[in-house]
Amino acid sequence: MPKRLSEAVVLRTYPLREADLVVSFFTRDCGKLRGVARRARRPKSGFGAGLERLSHIRVAYYQRETRELVNLDSCDLIRSQFDLVSDYRASVALDYMAEICEQLLPPEETNEKFFRLVLAVLDSLRGAEMACPGNIWRGVTYFSLWAVRLSGWLPALDACLGCGGDLEAERAFFSRGRSGLVCGDCRAALGGPNYWELGGASRSLAGAMLRCPVSQFPASAWAGETAADLRRFLVQQIETHAERRLVTASMLEQAALEPAAPAAGPISRAAF
Repeated sequence: MPKRLSEAVVLRTYPLREADLVVSFFTRDCGKLRGVARRARRPKSGFGAGLERLSHIRVAYYQRETRELVNLDSCDLIRSQFDLVSDYRASVALDYMAEICEQLLPPEETNEKFFRLVLAVLDSLRGAEMACPGNIWRGVTYFSLWAVRLSGWLPALDACLGCGGDLEAERAFFSRGRSGLVCGDCRAALGGPNYWELGGASRSLAGAMLRCPVSQFPASAWAGETAADLRRFLVQQIETHAERRLVTASMLEQAALEPAAPAAGPISRAAF
Protein backbone atom coordinates (compact mmCIF):
# COMPACT_ATOMS: atom_id res chain seq x y z
CA MET A 1 0.00 0.00 0.00
CA PRO A 2 2.24 2.85 -1.24
CA LYS A 3 1.76 6.40 -0.01
CA ARG A 4 0.35 8.90 -2.51
CA LEU A 5 1.13 12.62 -2.49
CA SER A 6 -1.36 14.99 -4.14
CA GLU A 7 -2.15 18.67 -4.40
CA ALA A 8 -5.70 19.14 -3.12
CA VAL A 9 -8.43 21.49 -1.91
CA VAL A 10 -10.39 20.58 1.22
CA LEU A 11 -14.16 20.60 0.65
CA ARG A 12 -15.71 19.49 3.91
CA THR A 13 -14.99 17.65 7.14
CA TYR A 14 -17.20 15.51 9.40
CA PRO A 15 -16.43 14.45 12.98
CA LEU A 16 -15.76 10.75 13.46
CA ARG A 17 -15.54 9.16 16.86
CA GLU A 18 -13.80 11.16 19.58
CA ALA A 19 -10.79 12.61 17.80
CA ASP A 20 -10.97 11.74 14.07
CA LEU A 21 -12.33 13.53 11.02
CA VAL A 22 -13.77 12.32 7.74
CA VAL A 23 -12.42 14.66 5.07
CA SER A 24 -13.83 15.26 1.60
CA PHE A 25 -11.06 16.69 -0.59
CA PHE A 26 -10.56 17.41 -4.28
CA THR A 27 -7.19 16.38 -5.69
CA ARG A 28 -5.60 17.60 -8.88
CA ASP A 29 -4.63 14.13 -10.11
CA CYS A 30 -7.28 11.75 -8.68
CA GLY A 31 -10.44 13.84 -8.39
CA LYS A 32 -12.68 13.97 -5.32
CA LEU A 33 -11.82 11.59 -2.49
CA ARG A 34 -12.98 10.96 1.06
CA GLY A 35 -10.67 9.83 3.81
CA VAL A 36 -10.11 9.54 7.55
CA ALA A 37 -7.70 11.85 9.34
CA ARG A 38 -6.79 10.08 12.59
CA ARG A 39 -6.55 12.24 15.71
CA ALA A 40 -7.11 15.39 13.60
CA ARG A 41 -9.38 16.92 16.26
CA ARG A 42 -6.77 16.79 19.00
CA PRO A 43 -5.09 20.09 20.00
CA LYS A 44 -1.63 18.94 18.95
CA SER A 45 -2.71 17.27 15.73
CA GLY A 46 -0.13 17.17 12.96
CA PHE A 47 -2.77 18.31 10.49
CA GLY A 48 -2.98 21.74 12.12
CA ALA A 49 -5.14 24.18 10.15
CA GLY A 50 -4.64 22.30 6.90
CA LEU A 51 -8.11 20.74 6.96
CA GLU A 52 -10.09 23.99 7.06
CA ARG A 53 -12.66 24.56 4.32
CA LEU A 54 -11.11 25.22 0.87
CA SER A 55 -7.56 25.17 2.20
CA HIS A 56 -5.10 24.50 -0.62
CA ILE A 57 -2.86 21.70 0.61
CA ARG A 58 -0.42 19.00 -0.34
CA VAL A 59 -1.77 15.81 1.21
CA ALA A 60 -0.22 12.40 1.77
CA TYR A 61 -2.58 9.44 1.99
CA TYR A 62 -2.87 5.66 1.64
CA GLN A 63 -5.57 4.03 -0.46
CA ARG A 64 -6.63 0.39 -0.20
CA GLU A 65 -8.40 -1.14 -3.19
CA THR A 66 -11.13 -2.66 -1.04
CA ARG A 67 -11.81 0.48 1.05
CA GLU A 68 -14.04 3.40 0.14
CA LEU A 69 -12.22 5.79 2.48
CA VAL A 70 -8.53 6.56 2.18
CA ASN A 71 -6.29 7.11 5.20
CA LEU A 72 -4.80 10.60 5.46
CA ASP A 73 -1.25 10.56 6.74
CA SER A 74 -0.31 14.24 6.72
CA CYS A 75 -0.86 17.53 4.91
CA ASP A 76 1.17 20.65 4.24
CA LEU A 77 -0.68 23.94 3.91
CA ILE A 78 0.00 25.74 0.61
CA ARG A 79 -2.59 28.50 1.01
CA SER A 80 -5.29 29.01 3.61
CA GLN A 81 -8.44 31.10 3.27
CA PHE A 82 -8.06 32.76 6.69
CA ASP A 83 -7.88 36.18 5.04
CA LEU A 84 -11.40 35.65 3.64
CA VAL A 85 -13.37 34.16 6.52
CA SER A 86 -13.37 37.38 8.55
CA ASP A 87 -15.85 38.83 6.04
CA TYR A 88 -19.34 37.32 6.20
CA ARG A 89 -20.06 37.52 2.48
CA ALA A 90 -16.71 35.97 1.56
CA SER A 91 -17.28 33.21 4.13
CA VAL A 92 -20.66 32.38 2.59
CA ALA A 93 -19.04 32.38 -0.85
CA LEU A 94 -16.51 29.78 0.34
CA ASP A 95 -19.30 27.55 1.62
CA TYR A 96 -21.17 28.02 -1.67
CA MET A 97 -18.14 26.96 -3.71
CA ALA A 98 -17.50 23.95 -1.47
CA GLU A 99 -21.13 22.82 -1.71
CA ILE A 100 -21.13 23.07 -5.51
CA CYS A 101 -17.91 21.04 -5.70
CA GLU A 102 -19.45 18.40 -3.45
CA GLN A 103 -22.56 18.16 -5.62
CA LEU A 104 -21.01 18.33 -9.09
CA LEU A 105 -17.77 16.39 -8.82
CA PRO A 106 -18.07 12.60 -9.15
CA PRO A 107 -15.82 10.49 -6.91
CA GLU A 108 -12.32 9.62 -8.12
CA GLU A 109 -12.68 11.31 -11.51
CA THR A 110 -9.79 13.57 -12.50
CA ASN A 111 -10.87 17.06 -13.56
CA GLU A 112 -7.84 19.29 -14.00
CA LYS A 113 -9.87 22.18 -15.46
CA PHE A 114 -12.26 22.24 -12.50
CA PHE A 115 -9.32 22.16 -10.09
CA ARG A 116 -7.72 25.15 -11.81
CA LEU A 117 -11.10 26.92 -11.76
CA VAL A 118 -11.32 26.59 -7.98
CA LEU A 119 -7.83 27.98 -7.44
CA ALA A 120 -8.35 30.85 -9.91
CA VAL A 121 -11.61 31.93 -8.25
CA LEU A 122 -10.08 31.73 -4.77
CA ASP A 123 -7.32 34.05 -5.99
CA SER A 124 -9.94 36.40 -7.42
CA LEU A 125 -11.84 36.47 -4.13
CA ARG A 126 -8.69 37.45 -2.26
CA GLY A 127 -7.98 40.15 -4.83
CA ALA A 128 -11.51 41.50 -4.57
CA GLU A 129 -11.27 41.59 -0.79
CA MET A 130 -8.11 43.68 -0.97
CA ALA A 131 -9.55 46.07 -3.60
CA CYS A 132 -13.10 46.29 -2.30
CA PRO A 133 -13.92 44.34 0.93
CA GLY A 134 -17.04 42.22 0.69
CA ASN A 135 -17.23 42.36 -3.11
CA ILE A 136 -17.23 38.66 -3.93
CA TRP A 137 -19.80 38.72 -6.74
CA ARG A 138 -17.36 38.64 -9.65
CA GLY A 139 -15.75 35.41 -8.40
CA VAL A 140 -19.03 33.79 -7.37
CA THR A 141 -20.68 34.45 -10.74
CA TYR A 142 -17.65 33.29 -12.70
CA PHE A 143 -17.36 30.11 -10.63
CA SER A 144 -21.08 29.30 -11.01
CA LEU A 145 -20.95 29.74 -14.78
CA TRP A 146 -17.84 27.65 -15.34
CA ALA A 147 -18.88 24.95 -12.85
CA VAL A 148 -22.05 24.41 -14.91
CA ARG A 149 -20.07 24.59 -18.17
CA LEU A 150 -17.43 22.06 -17.09
CA SER A 151 -20.15 19.70 -15.84
CA GLY A 152 -21.72 19.71 -19.32
CA TRP A 153 -24.96 21.32 -18.16
CA LEU A 154 -24.75 24.81 -19.66
CA PRO A 155 -27.47 25.24 -22.31
CA ALA A 156 -27.23 27.61 -25.26
CA LEU A 157 -27.80 31.17 -24.09
CA ASP A 158 -28.69 32.47 -27.56
CA ALA A 159 -31.34 29.94 -28.64
CA CYS A 160 -34.90 29.25 -27.47
CA LEU A 161 -35.40 25.81 -25.97
CA GLY A 162 -38.96 25.71 -27.31
CA CYS A 163 -38.82 26.90 -30.90
CA GLY A 164 -35.09 27.09 -31.53
CA GLY A 165 -35.29 30.77 -32.40
CA ASP A 166 -32.43 33.23 -31.98
CA LEU A 167 -32.55 35.04 -28.61
CA GLU A 168 -29.88 37.62 -29.37
CA ALA A 169 -32.41 40.39 -29.88
CA GLU A 170 -35.23 38.79 -27.85
CA ARG A 171 -36.16 38.63 -24.20
CA ALA A 172 -35.25 35.31 -22.62
CA PHE A 173 -36.92 33.49 -19.72
CA PHE A 174 -36.16 30.47 -17.56
CA SER A 175 -38.01 28.36 -15.02
CA ARG A 176 -37.12 25.72 -12.50
CA GLY A 177 -36.83 22.25 -13.99
CA ARG A 178 -36.21 23.44 -17.57
CA SER A 179 -32.68 23.09 -18.96
CA GLY A 180 -32.54 26.21 -21.04
CA LEU A 181 -34.08 29.54 -22.04
CA VAL A 182 -37.32 30.28 -23.87
CA CYS A 183 -38.54 33.30 -25.81
CA GLY A 184 -41.58 35.36 -24.86
CA ASP A 185 -43.89 33.50 -27.27
CA CYS A 186 -42.86 30.08 -25.97
CA ARG A 187 -43.22 31.27 -22.40
CA ALA A 188 -46.80 32.31 -23.13
CA ALA A 189 -47.50 29.00 -24.90
CA LEU A 190 -46.03 26.91 -22.08
CA GLY A 191 -47.89 28.87 -19.43
CA GLY A 192 -47.17 28.88 -15.72
CA PRO A 193 -46.29 31.82 -13.48
CA ASN A 194 -42.83 30.74 -12.28
CA TYR A 195 -40.64 32.30 -14.96
CA TRP A 196 -37.78 34.72 -14.48
CA GLU A 197 -36.11 36.87 -17.11
CA LEU A 198 -32.41 36.51 -17.94
CA GLY A 199 -31.50 39.96 -19.19
CA GLY A 200 -29.49 40.68 -22.29
CA ALA A 201 -26.73 42.36 -20.27
CA SER A 202 -26.27 39.23 -18.14
CA ARG A 203 -26.24 37.00 -21.21
CA SER A 204 -23.56 39.19 -22.79
CA LEU A 205 -21.57 39.08 -19.57
CA ALA A 206 -21.81 35.29 -19.51
CA GLY A 207 -20.46 35.16 -23.06
CA ALA A 208 -17.52 37.36 -22.06
CA MET A 209 -16.82 35.20 -19.00
CA LEU A 210 -16.66 32.10 -21.17
CA ARG A 211 -13.93 33.76 -23.23
CA CYS A 212 -11.82 35.51 -20.57
CA PRO A 213 -10.18 34.63 -17.24
CA VAL A 214 -11.81 35.97 -14.11
CA SER A 215 -8.89 38.31 -13.42
CA GLN A 216 -9.78 40.41 -16.50
CA PHE A 217 -13.06 41.59 -14.95
CA PRO A 218 -12.56 44.53 -12.53
CA ALA A 219 -13.88 43.73 -9.06
CA SER A 220 -14.86 47.35 -8.45
CA ALA A 221 -17.51 47.15 -11.21
CA TRP A 222 -19.53 44.51 -9.34
CA ALA A 223 -22.31 44.84 -6.80
CA GLY A 224 -24.70 42.32 -5.27
CA GLU A 225 -27.33 42.99 -7.92
CA THR A 226 -24.87 42.63 -10.83
CA ALA A 227 -25.85 39.53 -12.84
CA ALA A 228 -28.12 38.33 -10.02
CA ASP A 229 -30.48 36.90 -12.66
CA LEU A 230 -27.58 34.94 -14.19
CA ARG A 231 -26.64 33.47 -10.81
CA ARG A 232 -30.26 32.43 -10.20
CA PHE A 233 -30.38 30.77 -13.61
CA LEU A 234 -27.12 28.88 -12.98
CA VAL A 235 -28.17 27.75 -9.51
CA GLN A 236 -31.42 26.39 -10.94
CA GLN A 237 -29.46 24.49 -13.60
CA ILE A 238 -27.30 22.92 -10.89
CA GLU A 239 -30.28 22.04 -8.71
CA THR A 240 -32.21 20.56 -11.65
CA HIS A 241 -29.40 18.22 -12.68
CA ALA A 242 -28.16 17.41 -9.17
CA GLU A 243 -31.77 16.89 -7.99
CA ARG A 244 -30.97 18.70 -4.77
CA ARG A 245 -31.42 22.25 -3.50
CA LEU A 246 -28.25 24.19 -2.67
CA VAL A 247 -28.48 25.29 0.95
CA THR A 248 -25.90 28.05 0.56
CA ALA A 249 -27.45 29.63 -2.57
CA SER A 250 -30.25 31.36 -0.66
CA MET A 251 -27.77 32.54 1.99
CA LEU A 252 -25.57 34.04 -0.72
CA GLU A 253 -28.38 35.89 -2.46
CA GLN A 254 -29.69 37.17 0.85
CA ALA A 255 -26.22 38.59 1.49
CA ALA A 256 -26.42 40.31 -1.91
CA LEU A 257 -29.53 42.21 -0.78
CA GLU A 258 -27.99 43.50 2.43
CA PRO A 259 -26.43 46.98 2.28
CA ALA A 260 -23.61 46.07 4.63
CA ALA A 261 -22.02 42.84 5.75
CA PRO A 262 -23.14 41.42 9.13
CA ALA A 263 -20.70 40.96 11.94
CA ALA A 264 -17.49 39.24 10.93
CA GLY A 265 -16.94 35.58 11.49
CA PRO A 266 -17.09 32.32 9.56
CA ILE A 267 -20.36 30.45 9.27
CA SER A 268 -20.73 26.88 10.38
CA ARG A 269 -18.74 24.24 8.56
CA ALA A 270 -21.89 22.10 8.66
CA ALA A 271 -24.04 24.65 6.76
CA PHE A 272 -24.76 22.14 4.05
